[in-house]
Amino acid sequence: MRQRVSVIATVLNEAGTIETLLRSLAEQTRPPDEVVIVDGGSTDGTLERLTRFAASGALPLCVLSRPGCNISQGRNAAIGAAQGSIIVSTDAGVRLSKTWLEELVRPFEEGRDVDVVSGFFLPETWSWFELALAAVTLPRLGEIDPAKFWPSSRSVAFRRHAWEAVGGYPEWLDYCEDLLYDFSLRDAGFVFCFAPKAVAYFRPRPTLRAFFKQYYRYARGDGKADFWRYRHLVRYATYLGAVPLLLALSVLHHPAWLLALALGMAAMMRRPVRRLAPILPQLAPHIALQVLAWVPVQRWTGDIAKMLGYPSGVLWRRRYAPTQPWAKRQF
Repeated sequence: MRQRVSVIATVLNEAGTIETLLRSLAEQTRPPDEVVIVDGGSTDGTLERLTRFAASGALPLCVLSRPGCNISQGRNAAIGAAQGSIIVSTDAGVRLSKTWLEELVRPFEEGRDVDVVSGFFLPETWSWFELALAAVTLPRLGEIDPAKFWPSSRSVAFRRHAWEAVGGYPEWLDYCEDLLYDFSLRDAGFVFCFAPKAVAYFRPRPTLRAFFKQYYRYARGDGKADFWRYRHLVRYATYLGAVPLLLALSVLHHPAWLLALALGMAAMMRRPVRRLAPILPQLAPHIALQVLAWVPVQRWTGDIAKMLGYPSGVLWRRRYAPTQPWAKRQF
């Protein structure tokens, strides 16, 4: 049975990418019944581009301006203005496969007993740096366990009543808000399923500085929401324990330091190299070496960003102690 489907997004300063998203929405094999996009106060012409696209009639597009809103506030405002019983969320900076919406809403329209449908996402890389970064940070489809896969709000669909039941996206949290929303839906007993063919393509961060900033913010969000406490502790233990020990062994010229260094590098490179394995033979040798050389640099950068960002979030949490029950959970 056909459902009324509303696609929502919130954007900020996405003038260079917003039309790619809008065109890919206009080309869907299953057209959305409406698209609601909230602009958070763009200063680069994003709002003007959205307004022009809405006037063109290529999409049933509603544009709202909410200067200063964060991502959660923007999503909640968009959903509040939408009319659909099925809400589909995406982000600026992505290009949607033509069957993306069809695949996401198929379980609902087939009458299956499901409340949340998780789409997938794949990288579109523009440089060798981005190719390496995709291998460092993004799982491949074969690595996904659908039972443990938490959807990103760049590619997810859910019933409106599920959103209402959990109070929407957590507006006190600025990053990792979609993960907290996923957990709230799970704990409320809503049923998830995985739609691997519902693919959103996006570009990894193009520079080391941008990647550092992204992972710092993610880790700060982890600290605010008390996510993954033990994962972060393991990271601190590794860098504050194993690395100094390795340096001490090297200063003492102990032969074990070379073995420990080799094992550490192998552990760091194993998963990214496995992801890159189908691609590397197609590259010139010097390009393949360049891609591989970026892997440890990106791993170290991401780890340092997380180790700096997480305590910042923990300090925020201790200072402001949000009253929401979810803010008191540990994951």
